[in-house]
Amino acid sequence: MGLMRTLVAVLVATLSLFASSSQATDKFIVVSSTTSTEQSGLFGHILPAFTKKTGIEVRVVAQGTGQALDQGRRGDADVVFVHDKAAEEKFFAEGWGVQRYEVMYNDFILAGPKEDPAKVDGGRDIADAFQKIEKAQVPFVSRGDKSGTHAAELRIWKMAGVDLDKAKGPWYRDTGSGMGPALNTAASMNAYLLADRGTWLSFKNRRELKVVVEGDTRLFNQYGVMLVNPAKHPHVKNDLGQQFIAWLISDEGQKTIADYKIDGQQLFFPNAKK
Repeated sequence: MGLMRTLVAVLVATLSLFASSSQATDKFIVVSSTTSTEQSGLFGHILPAFTKKTGIEVRVVAQGTGQALDQGRRGDADVVFVHDKAAEEKFFAEGWGVQRYEVMYNDFILAGPKEDPAKVDGGRDIADAFQKIEKAQVPFVSRGDKSGTHAAELRIWKMAGVDLDKAKGPWYRDTGSGMGPALNTAASMNAYLLADRGTWLSFKNRRELKVVVEGDTRLFNQYGVMLVNPAKHPHVKNDLGQQFIAWLISDEGQKTIADYKIDGQQLFFPNAKK
């Protein structure tokens, strides 16, 4: 009997440990986000603070905004945190998201070779710069991945009056990659490319690249966050996802975002509406 009681006690303890471990493991959310929020180092800065406060682990899947929203449509994420307002509003209008919240912004920059063969350095008109790049047929690297940055690039070509389908040639390199790999490709080719400022500031392998165009208001880059709609996907972790969103737009979350700097330069600027 003594041995039986001991075995029962061990079994109960093991089951209790397994149950508590399972509960702890269940306290996580999947956030489908962009390569810029991850590769800039922002998530490495803000997520430990959120997890410490709430005990909720955040598992990030970083990809282009279009892919991130598609992951939300499939129900493979609890929250989407991206930067293509038109695509986000479409996602919401189709019923895939519960409510869109603006979180922060930064801007895009045009990087290019120091020798500047397209003669655009110092300009503040991004459409004019794109016109000159296409006219000069100098190397240009595109992410080509349906990301927020790629969508912004396509909008600028349109503003510049360039029919990209007809204009594409050996000078235009469509990489289908994230921001970091695209920057590496541009650095190795000594090419121009559009980048978000956050990833640019954290990028170390610049070689001969520099910022050649910045400051155009059309380069504004807004980030938004949405809970994936539990009415579409009942397994979405509504409560935990809402806690993450509430923290991002809270005073504490906004300050944590603002505090992220590289070499004294702030990468993202919180602008959640209260």
